[in-house]
Amino acid sequence: MERKSRAAGLSGGLLLVIAAAIALVNLIAYELDRRVDVTKNERFTISKGSKNLVSAGLQENLQIELYVTRGLPKLDLFVEDLTNLMKEYEQASNGKLTYVIHEPKSDEERENAKEAGLQMAPFGEGSESGDQATITQGFMGMVLAYGVEKDVIPILSPESSQGLEFWITNKIRNLRDKVHDSYPKIGLVKKEGITVDEDNLGPAGGRGGGPTMKAILGQHFPFYKFEDVDLEEGKKEIDAKLNGIIVMQADKAWTDAELARMDQFLMRGEKSLLAIAGAVNMKAADPAMKGELDLRNLDKLMLGYGIEMKKEAVLEWGTPMRIPVQDQTGRATWLFTPGVLALEHFEGAEDKEQMLDNSFVGLFRMDQVAVPFPSTLVAKPEAQPEAKFKTVLRSSANSTVETEGPVDLSMKTDWKPKGEFAQRDIAIEVSGVLKSAFAEKKPEGFEGEIRATSEKPSRVLVIASGQFLANPFARAGNPPPMPPQMAMMGAFGGDPNLQAIARFYAMPPAEYMSKAILAFKNLLDWVTNDTDLMAASAKLLGEPALTYADVAKPKFDLSKDDEKAIQKKLEEVREQRKSLQSKVQWSLTLLPSLFFMLFGILRWRSRESSRANVKLPTVGGA
Repeated sequence: MERKSRAAGLSGGLLLVIAAAIALVNLIAYELDRRVDVTKNERFTISKGSKNLVSAGLQENLQIELYVTRGLPKLDLFVEDLTNLMKEYEQASNGKLTYVIHEPKSDEERENAKEAGLQMAPFGEGSESGDQATITQGFMGMVLAYGVEKDVIPILSPESSQGLEFWITNKIRNLRDKVHDSYPKIGLVKKEGITVDEDNLGPAGGRGGGPTMKAILGQHFPFYKFEDVDLEEGKKEIDAKLNGIIVMQADKAWTDAELARMDQFLMRGEKSLLAIAGAVNMKAADPAMKGELDLRNLDKLMLGYGIEMKKEAVLEWGTPMRIPVQDQTGRATWLFTPGVLALEHFEGAEDKEQMLDNSFVGLFRMDQVAVPFPSTLVAKPEAQPEAKFKTVLRSSANSTVETEGPVDLSMKTDWKPKGEFAQRDIAIEVSGVLKSAFAEKKPEGFEGEIRATSEKPSRVLVIASGQFLANPFARAGNPPPMPPQMAMMGAFGGDPNLQAIARFYAMPPAEYMSKAILAFKNLLDWVTNDTDLMAASAKLLGEPALTYADVAKPKFDLSKDDEKAIQKKLEEVREQRKSLQSKVQWSLTLLPSLFFMLFGILRWRSRESSRANVKLPTVGGA
């Protein structure tokens, strides 16, 4: 009995010590206001990029005033999240950033908030039964003051705190660059052809042109500054103050002198060249969607950097863009084009088989992207022995190529594959100390010097898809531009079927255009080499969905499978996932209990064995 009482006392004392230690650790963490975030995308703390911006990027003190409204559970929770976020910024800034909280209640305080640029808005919250709602008026925003400049976020949505850090970091970065005139500067090389100024993101409608990629980026991400670069047929150097240049799909061939100017710019070191161009050339307002194959001489420059551009069109039969339609009888059928690749990132795939490398800065944490009408690229590492090569986009293994133009790339139901199936690279990055493509033999008419190798590491990225930043169906289906006097009459003409497909391309559930906009924003981070904003922009995306590496994706034969066969394959995959989910659920439910029981049995047997081996001292030598 005495031994059992002593063991019970020791066990109880040990449990008390452990409980006290846990309570002490929590108390210390609370007093120090420190948290440990173990989520993959740093969901509960600010990113390393935001920390670096406020600690090393601020040259003066930054004062932030928060204007908040409390009183509803949803608002109180959002204010708590916002306050915790500001504490993270303040702690990371080493005293450079401070914040205060205002809760305007009087008429005078509300007027002060409005004068500061805040917007009063109604905030509502429904009851659990859904038959009642509580509405309140108030403010939810912030004012930022840095140096002699101020900026404001007039209203924040309490519906979700996802992406909140990015918008705050965005404002801080923009305000700092405005004060110190340190905006990243990106050159857009002028050439007749596809540009980021085209209003080709959606179907035509109403009066005037639609939004452009450049306008959208300028509105939502104003810290990027674009400058037009006119090479004057190779007679003019590119401004050395630019961080990088972007080259788009051209309607005419690049001259050797123009290419040499791009090469000269890269050889300055710490420069970037983003080429969004391939072999497939398609005219705007052409409903036939015929693709001519011509590399416009750009392949000569890229081959010097170790990227061979093939004069061919890639057709994707594994993951093409598909949309459901009804025929005249009301039966559902599928329109698809193997020319538009709907590429996805697959967790667990081998690096050499991964179609979308979302660890790459320009595609960071994206799960899907559409690549219209790409052509093949081939890496030639021997051309740049001091550089690193990285394929960031590739087709599936079920792709073929067309090598003779014109290529029909319209939406149809009767596509049939032909040619050899293989996986093709369609976007390649080369980074490091680069060898010049023209230093050994300057083109005729070129005046100036070109270094043999880049002074410091530079980077080249080729995305072999001329319409990667466009809506290809809007571009083909919209009417041609009208004279100003006729534009006042509103939009007319164009191909209604292609315009309907263009809506599908841009709107949910596909949302290919929103993904293209995010990809372009990320690519600008690549051009400017801004890793701080890249880390913060990851907060725009939610937690990655649960994946099932052991469940194979369905494989469709689009030349044979009808809608019924496709749905059957999809249902088989759903059943496999459901079965795997059930196994995971029961494993997580039963295994911990079984391990605990096993540990108890082993512990009990160990104690019994110890007791059996105890030898009592003999009395009187007996």
